Amino acid sequence: MQHSLGSNLLPPETSSRFHLRPQIKHANITKSQLLINNPFKKTTKPPDFPPLLTSPATSPPSPVKLKLTHHHLNPLQKLAASMLDKIESSLVVPMEQNHPLPKPTDPSIQLSGNFAPVNECPVQNGLEVIGNIPPCLHGVYIRNGANPMFPPLGGHHLFDGDGMIHAVSIGSDNRVSYSCRYTKTNRLVQEAELGRSVFPKSIGELHGHSGLARLALFAARAEIGLVDATRGMGVANAGVVYFNGRLLAMSEDDLPYHVKINGHGDLETIGRFQFDEQIDCPVIAHPKVDPTTGDLHTLSYNVLKKPHLKYLKFDTCGKKTRDHDITLEQPTMIHDFAITENFVVIPDQQMVFKLSEMIRGGSPVIYDREKMSRFGVLSNQDPTGSSVDWVDVPDCFCFHLWNAWEEITEDGDPVIVVIGSCMNPPDTIFSESGEPTRIELTEIRLNLRTKETNRKVIVTGMNLEAGQVNRNFLGRKTRFVYLAVADPWPRCSGIAKVDLENGTVIQFKYGPDRFGGEPYFVPEGEGEDEGYVMGFVRDEERDESEFVVVDASEMKQVAAVRLPERVPYGFHGTFVSENQLKEQV
Repeated sequence: MQHSLGSNLLPPETSSRFHLRPQIKHANITKSQLLINNPFKKTTKPPDFPPLLTSPATSPPSPVKLKLTHHHLNPLQKLAASMLDKIESSLVVPMEQNHPLPKPTDPSIQLSGNFAPVNECPVQNGLEVIGNIPPCLHGVYIRNGANPMFPPLGGHHLFDGDGMIHAVSIGSDNRVSYSCRYTKTNRLVQEAELGRSVFPKSIGELHGHSGLARLALFAARAEIGLVDATRGMGVANAGVVYFNGRLLAMSEDDLPYHVKINGHGDLETIGRFQFDEQIDCPVIAHPKVDPTTGDLHTLSYNVLKKPHLKYLKFDTCGKKTRDHDITLEQPTMIHDFAITENFVVIPDQQMVFKLSEMIRGGSPVIYDREKMSRFGVLSNQDPTGSSVDWVDVPDCFCFHLWNAWEEITEDGDPVIVVIGSCMNPPDTIFSESGEPTRIELTEIRLNLRTKETNRKVIVTGMNLEAGQVNRNFLGRKTRFVYLAVADPWPRCSGIAKVDLENGTVIQFKYGPDRFGGEPYFVPEGEGEDEGYVMGFVRDEERDESEFVVVDASEMKQVAAVRLPERVPYGFHGTFVSENQLKEQV
């Protein structure tokens, strides 16, 4: 990753518009708060292609400035650190600059417009509300996202940024506040102390020989004690879940981070969470909480070590009740999975990790066209995890699965029905194929007796990604799913309510030059579509951000909150109710 840059390294025309050196208001990093100003200076309207990001930097990075926090380094270690800086600036950076960046890792695209990072924002009260927010929404809406603290020198993927949580706190009488804070991961805290990036970016930087050089450079810095990788390397920027009195922020490269919401609506990182010392492995960003039992199900995949996959289950008290290894032939990217009342549904698809590709000059994340995609079905009561039923599903890649349930055919065959968004090409997010992106809402039926599968596209001609069903019906047969209309890709122009029985779609459109992200559903009554969907919306023409609430039954807006700061496009969210706030650990 990169050093911080001073404005003197930029062309004259950019120096006045971008202050690139990160400003840390409080140098002493504590458990309670760490206020960090983002290195990308805010402008009235973020340019489509910030001058900084049109290409990798042409100047070598600044050396690490060892602060008093590194007094434990002896003179020999400091000399070694200086030598590693010179190796980086004279060898590694030129290697990276000699290769053009594809769109998915080109920071001029990935960090342009409303994808650009923002500063932390302390709690802002008394926000303007248009309409009336329903009482069932008293609580805090939380949304996670990637917000890089330092501008990149080389490649940067949307998934590489540091985790930042945006929170909208809703009280009685339309009282609303907003705040956003970095999740203080061990990675972020160490880089803030150094004043630069030192941890490698898993997707944006780890390509070919320069990626291997980045790994070697990081290993050397860890060896001399400049950084500590043993306390975690994750960014916690993707998923969030509230479970057993804790709000957990996650990305599949690390353990979750426990984040507390205080009484004023502000966010405080408590620390890396090992489920009370019961696990020491990363977990994916999409755990599932069974609405009937309250149990939390999740997966952990390991790129380096066989059997590559682990299934974990925790009861309502947080006690681990299942810890099963699942054998995969090769390490596979499993970003999401599904549960039914009695089973766990695990996708083993064509996006795989192949570290040997870096030696050949490529990316370690590849689309394996020769691999047969399949889904594994495991009983959630299996004491050993050894009886996984695998069903082949040719040419299928679902980055997200929205729901699954059990059915019995007329012949008495047990069937698992899976609802997901099938992405084509499968590597759309990671490489530049030149083919148009199609993300089709699809029903996949897995016959557990015959091992046959049937697949049906539910909605054609519309890219549908990022969304959910009513969580009270998770793992049970559902009729409705609420998804972002991912058009023009990768921005989202509205929300689609899809009837899974007949394929009809009711859309709520944000309007011209207005875009959002994942809609989050909060139930109000017992009916499946009784409740509200909500999320952030950016008006790119007026340069304003809003929090929007839509009636889930009629798909009509009931309230909007004008936010005091720009909210970048992000990833996944959750809602923490008033009662859950009182129950926080």
